Formats: sequence, structure tokens, C-alpha cells
Amino acid sequence: MNTETVLTSLEKHFQAIDKIILSRQDAITGLLPASTAVNAHGDYTDAWVRDNVYSIMSVWGLGLSYKKFYPEHHRTYLLSQSVVKLMRGLLNAMMRQSDRIEAYKKTNNPTDALHAKYGTSTGLAVVGDDEWGHLQLDATSIFILMIAQMTASGLRLIYTMDEVNFVQNLVHYISRTYCTPDYGIWERGNKINHGTTEINCSSVGMAKAALEAINGFNLFGNVISNEAVIHVVANDIARSRFTLHSLLPRESNSKETDAALLSIIGYPAYAVEDETILKCTRDKIIKKLAGNYGCKRFLLDGHQSSIEDENRLHYEPSELREFEHIESEWPLFFTYLLLDALMREDKEEIQKYKEKLEPLFVEENGIRLLPELYIVPKELIEAEKENPGSQKRIANENLPLVWAQSLYMLCDMIMEGVLDTSDIDPLHRRKRIGHKRSTYPMVAVLAENKTVQEKLLSLGINSQTLEDVKPIRVSHACELSEIHTYLGKNEKLSLTGRPLLVTRTITTARMHLLQGQKTVFLPYYFNPQGFYFSYDNILLAEHFRASLTFLTKHWDQPGQPIVPFLVREGMLSHKTQEFVLELLRDLQNGQSDGVKVLTAPLEQLLSTADMERIDN
Repeated sequence: MNTETVLTSLEKHFQAIDKIILSRQDAITGLLPASTAVNAHGDYTDAWVRDNVYSIMSVWGLGLSYKKFYPEHHRTYLLSQSVVKLMRGLLNAMMRQSDRIEAYKKTNNPTDALHAKYGTSTGLAVVGDDEWGHLQLDATSIFILMIAQMTASGLRLIYTMDEVNFVQNLVHYISRTYCTPDYGIWERGNKINHGTTEINCSSVGMAKAALEAINGFNLFGNVISNEAVIHVVANDIARSRFTLHSLLPRESNSKETDAALLSIIGYPAYAVEDETILKCTRDKIIKKLAGNYGCKRFLLDGHQSSIEDENRLHYEPSELREFEHIESEWPLFFTYLLLDALMREDKEEIQKYKEKLEPLFVEENGIRLLPELYIVPKELIEAEKENPGSQKRIANENLPLVWAQSLYMLCDMIMEGVLDTSDIDPLHRRKRIGHKRSTYPMVAVLAENKTVQEKLLSLGINSQTLEDVKPIRVSHACELSEIHTYLGKNEKLSLTGRPLLVTRTITTARMHLLQGQKTVFLPYYFNPQGFYFSYDNILLAEHFRASLTFLTKHWDQPGQPIVPFLVREGMLSHKTQEFVLELLRDLQNGQSDGVKVLTAPLEQLLSTADMERIDN
């Protein structure tokens, strides 16, 4: 691109972003209202966490464009600092509710959740704990995800260790999204809007993406600081993946699909690696929800339709059929599909969704704006029901939906060549699609004492005693669980660390450097005080084999997993000792239930084992 073309493009985008977004940013808090509309459907002047993060993405993108072409330009600084101000505005609003995070970790009660929205001019709560579906784990998750992405792009969002500890607690807060029913992206719970929470794939996927992105990430950017590194329990990522694979292409138990899933199968989350599941999910969304004016949120969604009763909180299941074929259509989702096509460099899809979006803009003062949604006028409902997609829809009064406008402006900058897809994905989340996990578990056979070692040797099995492997420490998994309770602990904010939970094998299967001490952990079921497996050779051997199989499917770290097997005297004096010996022979021969393994002395295995360092 020549200089004049670049300048023209950047100027055009700056004027639009300045008028649509920056002019609305609060001068004190840095927060953005979702819209300027106040109507029967609600007060949109509040600052929703999710909307704020999406809305500032275009400002971030334009700042990166200026940084690339004109790094010394004052707008480079202005735009980047506007992003910093908003993200820190959200951070400060949440930090004021640190007591809620602490309470939620103990109760898992939705009324203890972080608030989903705040006062734009104050950053304070604007609605009661039980007056809103505040538990929206996707919103907290996208905030964490974009902290990582924006920091990786060069922004400085986190300033102090207090803030690092708070973000670590946000990670604890979302870590069990895979088994936590929440109100979801639409704040309503299940489809019939009775206020019943349910597990939503759009929340699980966004949490998985956030956990992957922030895992081992230094929040101080290129400033070397082990203390500012965020720790994620690997089991939480693995279980999130398992939940997604089990539920998709459904959104939840009550929703066969939902356009919100576009945010996790494409930008920004890229939470689904399996290409078959991804394609099935996208195809179902387009088949069931896509229309001429955008996508429906989900089937039988009555929100803002012309026959919606604004005085009712919910409808009975039989009444939902009244909304069939006349659900509101949201241009927002075409922006997701266009951005996804751009990230995949799919020229045919790019052209398709670019053309679909063109007639949906509403021009105001020379600027093309995307409305929140399009509805079927009351007088055309019967005709639309008889022939879905045949009637002309009208835009609602919420203009623009800044979230949608921001995503489209990102698309426009990419299409004009002033922004690269890699600029807004410095962590390469998009490369997760099709990602294959390949690993071989490494096993160190350990003997409780010399007597056990000699008996194993007489049976042709090599081992090391706990004394032989020193100075490497061998500890029980419960000790690692205890260490995790200190991650993020902060007395000033009255925050503890991770709740005391069982640490699964995928989490213990690495060498840990604890205050400089090399430590390996036995699988959790070797703990004689917490599990009876150590007294049952059959169960122990079966569980160990299952652990190795699980590791080959879900291990996703740079180094290889290492799993010590401790042989105690009691194991070899029981009539079921042959189950243990058969396992040990298989391991020594390099396989277990078809899984390839490497068995060697512990110190040899550590050179290729994955490592986690915990200093704080």
C-alpha cells in the first residue's frame, strides 16, 4: 500500500472510531456504555463487561495499525492508552468486588458472582446481587483472554503484584466453568427464561480459551518477573475440552444451538481444535439460525420481537412457539462470520458475508452503523410465519450496537490491508484449529526402600529408591494442592488462593521447581490418607493405566509428562501382586494398553519433562 492510501484509510477509521467509541468513553472510569438507548427493554447506558471488551477491540486494532505505519504519531499513543484505560477501568471495577470472588470460591452461589455490568461513570454496582443474572463466566473469561492478547501485543495493563494476584483469582473464579451452570451470554439462563442456570458451551469455550492463553503468561509483559506469571491447573483445561466435545454442537441442555457459539469456534476464542466438531457446530448455526438480516440468537427467542410482552419475565414452554420464524435477527453474527473468514483467509466466505452485511447498515450523519437487531413488524408476522424469510424487517432503535460495530471495523481494517490478522491474535489462538496432541508418558519406577528395590530386581524390574533420586523430592499430590491454595493469596484484598481440591494426574505430571527445589509428585491416588487405591493393587494398576491413556489424549504442554510409580512393601506381599508386576513389566517394555511409554531413571527423564516454576 502506498503512503497516501494508508493515511486515507487510517484517517477514515479514526474518525469513525472517535465518533462512535472514543467520544462515549467515560473520562474518569474509561468505561463505555453498551449504547445510549434507554427503553422498555432496559437501560443500555450501563457498562457491561462483555460489551466493553468487544467494543474496545477496534480501538486496539487501529492503535496497532498506527503503531505499524506511524509509530511516532500521537494517535498511536492515544489509541493504545484508550484501550489501557478501559481494560483497567474494568479491572478496578472488579477489584472493588474482590470480596465477591472470595465468597463465590466458597459457595458457588450465583448471587455471590462478580457483577456483569457496572455504572459507566462510577465503576460501581448498579443493580442488586439477586436482581440480575450476574454469573456470566464468558464475560470474565473474555476479559482474561484479552488481557493476555493485548499484553502480548505490547500494551501494559497490569501494574502491581496486587493486580497480578487479583487476575490469578479471576483464573480460579473461571477454572471450573466446565461444570458450573451460569446465566450465559444472554443473561437469562435456560431457554424459557425462568432464571435457571445451565452449563453453556459458549461459557465453557471462552473459559477454556482464557485458561490456555493466560497459562504461564507473564502479566508484566517483557519485564522478566517469575512472580507475575499466572498459573493454571491443567486438569481444568482438559475437562473443559471434554465438556465441549460432549455437548457441541448444542449450546446447552435447553438450546440445540446458539449463535453465541461463533465466538468460541472462531475469533476470539478458537476453543475447539477438532475440525469435525467445529464444522458441525458452524453448519448447524448457519442452517438453523442464519437469515437475511443476521442470525437469530437461538430458536424461539422472543427478545424484542414485536409481539413480546415487555411486562413478563418469562414464557411457558408452550407459548414459545408464538415466536417461531419471527425471532429477531442480529447483524452482529455476520460480523463474527466475516471476521472468522478473514482469519481463515477464505475468500469465498469473505465475499459472502461482506455482501450480506452491506444492506444492513443504517447511515447516520454520514457514518454507516450496524443496528442491534432487525425485527418483523407486527402486521407482517403472519406472512413471515407462512413463508419464513419473505418479509422485510426493520431495525430496532438501538443504533449502533457498538459490540457489532467494533467487530466490523476490525474486519474493515483487515480488508483494507492496514491491519493483519496476526496483529489481533499475537498468541496465535487461530492455530489451535486442527491442533493434534502427541506425547509419550514417561514413568519412573520408585521403590519405597532397599528391600522393595532388591525384590523388584530379582523379578527383572529396575527401580530407584527415594534416597537414590535425591536431591529430587518425591511428594504426594496433596502437597501440590496445598501449594495451589497460596496462588493469588493477597491479604490487602482479603483473597486466598485456589480452593483446596484434588490435584489430578495431568496436573501433577510435570517436574515442579518450588523455590528452587526440583520436585515430582505422585498421582493423587497414591496418597494412603486420602485414597484406598494404595491398598488395592487391582484398582491401582487399572487407574495408573487409565491415567497414562488420559495423558496421551489431553496433554498439551511443551515438555513430556512424567508420572512416578511408587512400589510399597505391601504391594508385593499381597496375593494380587501380579497385577502390579504385570503393569511394571509392561512399562519396562515401553507400553501400557497400547500407549507408548518411556521408563527410565528419574534424573534421565527430567531433561525432557515439562516443568512448572512456582515462586510465589
